[in-house]
Order: sequence, then C-alpha cells, then structure tokens
Amino acid sequence: MTETVLAHREGAVLVLTLNRADKKNALTGAMYDALTAGLIEANADPAIGATLILGQPGIFCAGNDIKDFIGFAMNGSLGAPIIGFLKALVANAKPLVAGVDGGAIGIGTTMILHCDYAVASERAVFATPFVDLALVPEAGSSLIVPELMGHRLAFEMLVMGARFDAKRAAATGLVNQVVTPGALERAAFESAAAIAAKPREAVAISRRLMRGDTDRLLARIDEEAKAFAERLKSAEARAAFEAFLSRPKS
Repeated sequence: MTETVLAHREGAVLVLTLNRADKKNALTGAMYDALTAGLIEANADPAIGATLILGQPGIFCAGNDIKDFIGFAMNGSLGAPIIGFLKALVANAKPLVAGVDGGAIGIGTTMILHCDYAVASERAVFATPFVDLALVPEAGSSLIVPELMGHRLAFEMLVMGARFDAKRAAATGLVNQVVTPGALERAAFESAAAIAAKPREAVAISRRLMRGDTDRLLARIDEEAKAFAERLKSAEARAAFEAFLSRPKS
C-alpha cells in the first residue's frame, strides 16, 4: 500500500482506508493502483472474507485529484490506473463494504455502486457532477444507477448532478444504513465482519448468482471510457475545466 491508502487486517476483514484528508481524499493514480492491489490481495487470500473501504472523518472521497486527472485528460483517456481499478471492482470476488462519512463525489459515489453493503453517516453527501464538467458517467454507473433507482432518479443524479443526502441515499438504495458520524466506522466494520463470518462458499455462490453476467457491466465501462475520452478532447470540456480551475479557492 501507500501512505495515502492504508491497509490492515482485522480478523477476516481487509480494511482499506483512504488517507489523504488534507486533499479531501481526492484519488491519485497511485491511490487507484493501491486500491486495485488491495482488491487483488483479498481475492487471492482465503483468510479474507470481506473487504471494507473507509475514508476519513468528515470526508470519504472528493473524486479525482485534479492534477493527476488533467494529466490523463491531456493524453485523451480516462487513465490506466482508473480503468484498472474499475475493472478490479467488477472482478472483485469478495464481499465489499463501504463506510461513508462526509462527501462522496464522482468516483467516491460510483465505487459504492459496486459494494455489496454500504453504511453512511448522517452527514454523508453523494454527487456525480460529471456532466457539469462536460463529461459523462463512469464506473458502469450509467448502467447500474438506472437499474437501482429508475430512469428519472438516475437522470437527476448522473445528468443533473443533484446531491443526495444520507437519508435520500438510503431511500433510493444507494446505501443500506445511516448512523451517526461517531458510529460510522464501527457499524461498517461490524457489517463486514458479520458477512465474513458466514459460510464462505455459500456467500460467494449467492453473490455470483445475484450479480449475474458481468460481461455486460465490463462492456458498459469500456463504452463509458471511450465516450469519456472523446469528451475530454471537446471544447465544452476544456471550457468547463478552465472555469473549474479559475474558481476562487474556499
């Protein structure tokens, strides 16, 4: 792992913690690679029964690190570390749990769509402002969110960029449970540990049956990535990024 993604095992649970609070846990290429490595490690280790992803108090993930992302954009692609992580989420064979405190923006929200169980604090906020940057949804979200919420709510989230608070996230199926900020980490870990304690083979088979054929999801991720790369080269995206970068710093 890296200093910005911490990994430790607690019983049968592998805990991956985003550790870049000073940058609101914005993901760099190295962080994507570390998360991918964690998922691969869990898949390969029979002692691990579940993986838990956590942020920091008050912030889960603010999306992509803008400097890294501009570097990817200049090459006209979503970036190999990002694509690698997205495909690792699909290939992940162990139950995946998220504990979300504070903002979950962009990939901070879309990675949760690949989790089997998610706990949010009362101050969690979910948003996918891709279109505001003249881009398109990623991580298979254009497939998963309409199936989860229906077209109109999916349009509100993915196209209109609406912010969903914890209560609305629970009501629309984005998260399973809402707790106080102080109880978030413990509640998420207890959920992961409870899953890990169940008969492993039965859990794995049930999970595969529920997820179905993942080829459709992988194909959508590739389709989104192609559209994303095309949008990065557009005049709309250049103007949107210039406006974003020129905003006063809060």
